[in-house]
Amino acid sequence: MTMPYRTDLALESVSEMPESSGIIQQQRGNYFQITEIQITDSEAGKMLDKPEGRYITLTGESLSGFSEHYPEMTEEFAQELKNLLPETGLIFIAGLGNPQITPDALGVRVTEKIIATRHLQKELACEDEDFLKQLRPVSTLAGGVLGQTGIESAELIQAVCEKIHPSAVIAVDALACTAPERLGRTIQIADTGISPGSGVSNHRTALNRETLGIPVIGIGVPTVINTKYLAEHAPDMTVAPRDIDRLITQAAHLIGCGINLAVQPDMSYADIANF
Repeated sequence: MTMPYRTDLALESVSEMPESSGIIQQQRGNYFQITEIQITDSEAGKMLDKPEGRYITLTGESLSGFSEHYPEMTEEFAQELKNLLPETGLIFIAGLGNPQITPDALGVRVTEKIIATRHLQKELACEDEDFLKQLRPVSTLAGGVLGQTGIESAELIQAVCEKIHPSAVIAVDALACTAPERLGRTIQIADTGISPGSGVSNHRTALNRETLGIPVIGIGVPTVINTKYLAEHAPDMTVAPRDIDRLITQAAHLIGCGINLAVQPDMSYADIANF
């Protein structure tokens, strides 16, 4: 059966392909089952329809639930992200997607959790210099989608980057998967950036080092699946989990807190949660 959509998850792509010398897999993790896939040559990338680079997949309990290990899960996610970021410089977090469509609202909801600090050094310079020295400059933006603004996300983010000169961009978006057991249970972090809408055949300009000239880290959670992957004769529809509202709320909180921890390593989970 030919599928109309492809998966955004490198882990699913690899599972459907024969072994290749251009693909390296590593397993680790305590509170998540973490699989890192490195695509090391262009031929392997063509087979997987993925750019060369690192794809880190964190799989665990449903992100819509309330785990007793929530702080530890957040810290483990933060450490994986931190390893991909430059050590210094402004970090720009871009929330992709349409906030009016719940399964597509993840990126926007994450930006609501980000502690923006770029402006503080100027506004609070006379108040607490020691505190300011500990804070890394961070900016965030949720610019909507092309249908709302008439502006490609990549165009908007590129214009902002030219103005504020970040050292890296973190782009957050909802993803599509092909395995129902990964729906709402998986977080993917990739140093190859992100291609908005690619999983549901709504391709937009990619956000990556090639288009922006700086490292771009893509973060996403699969929130939708095509019904063709659920039943052979199912109608061609894209569906979301029944608890999608809670999934988006919980996943956005974990990812938002995790990003804050990754970019502000002098702060603890308790500090972040109290903000």
